[in-house]
Amino acid sequence: MVSFLKKYKRETFFSSITLLVLILDQLTKHLVEVFKPQLEWGFLAIRYIQNTGAGFGILKNQTVMLTVISFLVALGVILMYKKIPREKIPQTLFAVFLGGVLGNFVDRLFRNYVIDFINLSFWPAFNIADAAISAAVIGLVIYFWRE
Repeated sequence: MVSFLKKYKRETFFSSITLLVLILDQLTKHLVEVFKPQLEWGFLAIRYIQNTGAGFGILKNQTVMLTVISFLVALGVILMYKKIPREKIPQTLFAVFLGGVLGNFVDRLFRNYVIDFINLSFWPAFNIADAAISAAVIGLVIYFWRE
């Protein structure tokens, strides 16, 4: 019984973090799409950008392929969930990663492009999903490197 409760709490925690990242990503993209802000603060700008490719401007107009890849990556994380270490750090990082992947997947599936809006003068434009994926991957590399 205790084992079941721990598993249930872990899965609920994982699902909640994933859903939180997905909702935050989609909400910010929706607001940017509706209001189309043109804000600038030094090296940071908030602008509505339609991205038909992947990060760093690669694979432009490859929406179908990128949608399939996003789906397969998300499915892979879900199917491999039982192999994720049970500690909070890897659970959190994989959940953040999955939320980011799902955020961009939803855009590609329903819009045929990803909305980017965070524009740093020294870095390609990105969104909350991209930031979540990048932070999670960096965190996971550090976590597994230390293990």
